[in-house]
Amino acid sequence: MLDLVKLLKIPGIDPDNNFDVSPDGKTVVFSWNISGQWELYTLSLEDLSSPKCITHGAGAKFSPCWSPDGSNLAYVLDIDGGENYDIFVCNLPTGKHTNLTPNTEYAIQPHLSWSPDGSQLVFAADVSGKFNIYRLTLSDGVVFPLSDLPYPVDKAIWSPDGNTIAALTYASGQDFFTYLVSVENGAFSPIAINKEPICALDIAWSPTGDRLAFASDVSNNFQIGIFHNSTGDITWITDNDKENDHPAWSLDDRQMVYISQDGPDTELIIQQLDHQKAKKSYKIDQGIHYFPAFISGGKEIVLGFDNPSHPTDLWRLSLESGTFRQLTNSLPSEFENTTFSTPRHVHYTSQDGKRVPALLYQPDKGTQPCPAVVYIHGGPNWLAQFTWDPLIQHMVSRGWVVLAPNYRGSIGYGKPWQTANRFDLGGRDTGDIAAAVDYLMSNHIAQADRIAVTGRSYGGYLTMTSLTHYPGLWVGGSAVVPFMNWFTGHENSRQDLQHWDLENFGDPVKDKALYYERSPFFFLDRVKSPVQFICGAHDPRCPASESIQAHDALLAMGKPCDLVLYPDEGHVFLKIDNVVDAKRRQVDFLAGLLDNRGKSQ
Repeated sequence: MLDLVKLLKIPGIDPDNNFDVSPDGKTVVFSWNISGQWELYTLSLEDLSSPKCITHGAGAKFSPCWSPDGSNLAYVLDIDGGENYDIFVCNLPTGKHTNLTPNTEYAIQPHLSWSPDGSQLVFAADVSGKFNIYRLTLSDGVVFPLSDLPYPVDKAIWSPDGNTIAALTYASGQDFFTYLVSVENGAFSPIAINKEPICALDIAWSPTGDRLAFASDVSNNFQIGIFHNSTGDITWITDNDKENDHPAWSLDDRQMVYISQDGPDTELIIQQLDHQKAKKSYKIDQGIHYFPAFISGGKEIVLGFDNPSHPTDLWRLSLESGTFRQLTNSLPSEFENTTFSTPRHVHYTSQDGKRVPALLYQPDKGTQPCPAVVYIHGGPNWLAQFTWDPLIQHMVSRGWVVLAPNYRGSIGYGKPWQTANRFDLGGRDTGDIAAAVDYLMSNHIAQADRIAVTGRSYGGYLTMTSLTHYPGLWVGGSAVVPFMNWFTGHENSRQDLQHWDLENFGDPVKDKALYYERSPFFFLDRVKSPVQFICGAHDPRCPASESIQAHDALLAMGKPCDLVLYPDEGHVFLKIDNVVDAKRRQVDFLAGLLDNRGKSQ
């Protein structure tokens, strides 16, 4: 059995908030938890000496962003997991760190962008109760609004010529609209076709600032487009059945790199912009490639990568030789010869005949039915991928089957599948989870009386809809940072999250019956098996009060229920001791249901 604690303490580069390459292309900065805490590190791309830690002290540091002259680094700091970030700037020559937003009561989105002259930062924040674009002047620390966009802003990126800011917004349905905002007067207009805004995300300015690359699913699958500022025209550089995203320009404007996704797997595509058919694909292995960026005058690319056998690390691709070189090493030497479980990409039939994609992990025990865990990803606009997950690796090493469904609402399989649960959240997606049990049984993969369910965030919510709507299928379930009550969950959420609820589930007043029907809190009397809740006190997305009220109600009914509340965490646990403790408790709870072996190693 793989030691759970050792697995959980394996570090990795932050795969969610990007890294950044210095303006001279010689150094990369990234967030890494190799010390057990999320700190920023720099690594020379010329001599590849050991990474240098440049931050210290309490809190997790993310989203580093180099100033245009390379003398400063901006980043955000999260003290307690509440996502109430503070913006810091580190002056590299002096090593001085300055908090530019101390004692702020508003929420700040983690992505930062410098003005071309390095005098200001632009970011998204809900200073007025709504997420909009704000500028911060470094000399005096003054924060002031730039514009009032019609939708909540997620991130803002300054153009290289300094005239325009591209603002990514949570828009209609599950679309993200990108608005081009004038720095001079705040006037804005969207990326559009026939004057109608289109979904446009993963935005990236060209080096000259005259064009903007983006990914859009107007044709059902995400394709890469280039918006021409002067004319408003769009040139599409991809047209295929894959999901293409995260475009990045070479400094000479002649090449573009982007990620091509085929369900749970990805690869890099390098495309010559003056010859649309001149493209090459590269991949380190089956797995997930992150945030590619050109260096060395367009001859090399830096990127992140992980898969089920390796945590996220930085890699370097030489376009001349077509070979990859690993830049950071997160996997301890004692695990170098470990055989980790690799999943199979499978499909099964749901209750209404739809085919549901999933990842199936099986222990090396032939065809013998085993205890099983149905492992539900969050989002819902996310997916189970060929990625690093130490919890899954430990569970499989215990002899458990793990099935991770990419239920309706998951990304990676085209827009129709992604939006198939819109205004039906907790409905047919819950049916997809329940159908996983029939798949495991009919294929003699799992034992009927030893199937548990678990998930975090929206996956925690689906854990509870599964336990309340299909109580006879499960031996129990562990819901991590879930929400249970659509009314209170919506009321206690941030403005950007409330906007998503309204666009994808409905209004709590007009759609009161649906809000009630899809809230497992009101149907806890149906639960027939033990339940575990794990939550963080500072969670801004799925407040801990959701778990507390459900826990108290279950206990009042005399039903077995376990609650674990971390007073110094939020939605994503940031402190390694809490991460280890929470997942040990999760495994011990599931082990008590599935094999009664006692405590995890």
